[in-house]
Amino acid sequence: MNSLLRYSLLCLSCFPLLVSCVSVDRVIFRPHSAAFENRLPNLELAIDHSTLDNTDSLLADAPQQLFQHEVTQNIVDPTDNIKFGCLKLTITSVVNERKGKGFQVLQMATLMAPSLLGVPLEYYRSSVRAQVQVINSHGKVLGCYRGVGYSTVQVALYHGYSQTNASRLADIDALRHALSQIRPQIEGVSDSLRTKLLAGGPMGPLSGATALDR
Repeated sequence: MNSLLRYSLLCLSCFPLLVSCVSVDRVIFRPHSAAFENRLPNLELAIDHSTLDNTDSLLADAPQQLFQHEVTQNIVDPTDNIKFGCLKLTITSVVNERKGKGFQVLQMATLMAPSLLGVPLEYYRSSVRAQVQVINSHGKVLGCYRGVGYSTVQVALYHGYSQTNASRLADIDALRHALSQIRPQIEGVSDSLRTKLLAGGPMGPLSGATALDR
């Protein structure tokens, strides 16, 4: 019995190395596919993701990548070299929970056999609250839009992610869902925002620093 337990623990310890990871690009680079009909003028991007900080993660730059991809593909006119303010993303809260202890008991009791059939080892569930501010070239906030996103990411063979990335990916995917709630709020007032941003004029060296510091 002790030998069986040691073997099961060894399998569990090696499982993260054997997991066939789904590409993380599927999460990071999967923004909404439809661009605004009336895009905003080009804007600087700023992000406060201190609540997501994880210096040990290989995905530390994922929030910036996700936000930049969403904005340049759908919201602003990236071909305009002149910038008229900034979009500031702030991640206000993150709750990340590790679930699935029952799955681990099952795997240990059956020598990891269920994992070969696609049964997950565990999963991570995350909820993220975020806001995006639209700020003109003088540092004036023209609008603040909020969203809440949820995500569950499995640690599993074939269709899941490794334990190294699963927790972080749950946070990033929840952020993506929060941005999908914020996006239509901005689109609904894009005409008004565009007019106000252009009226504020382009950013200069000093006004740019002011806007990004807000």
